[in-house]
Amino acid sequence: MNAPVGTLRIHHIEPISRANGPGLRTVIWFQGCTLGCPGCFNPQTHPFEGGEVWTVEGLLQAILPFADRSEGLTLSGGEPLQQGEGLVDFLSQVRRRTPWSVILFTGYTWEEVQTLPWGQAVLDHVDVVIAGRYQAKRRLARGLLGSANKTVHFLTSRYSMADLERVPDSEVMIDSSGMVHISGIDPLHWMRLHL
Repeated sequence: MNAPVGTLRIHHIEPISRANGPGLRTVIWFQGCTLGCPGCFNPQTHPFEGGEVWTVEGLLQAILPFADRSEGLTLSGGEPLQQGEGLVDFLSQVRRRTPWSVILFTGYTWEEVQTLPWGQAVLDHVDVVIAGRYQAKRRLARGLLGSANKTVHFLTSRYSMADLERVPDSEVMIDSSGMVHISGIDPLHWMRLHL
């Protein structure tokens, strides 16, 4: 399930985003998830065979150039916590070497996160956790919550619920190769309205 020790399997890195947390943020989508939430809108991030394997240091070097334009780092997936050992190493380096805030999206419930062997070590480096399985029947797509069962946990005083509620529902980004990406908590709604 995990990438080799000292590495992380990554689906995509978005240098700057407005729709994945407060302010301008760098976003990392992890590759691999076994939770199988029906209706997940990131199914391409589920197979552990996909994505690209990065060393912790290599991933850090890839995102550090964005630190002067980005106020924080958002981790999503896939399931970041299914690569817990590498994630702890990576987050400890992020905290030592940047002023960034960290937001973690996880499909695990808050209670499950706390029982994971590396759960508390991850939480020690995170400002906000948005936890719980995505439930399509309880679709919400507001304030960074994909479904109404999700819970928000503020581990520092850096952000409030009002900060999360001001985040745009979606955004369109065009990368340097001309590829169009649509991101956010409700990108499908944006597509239905505008395409």
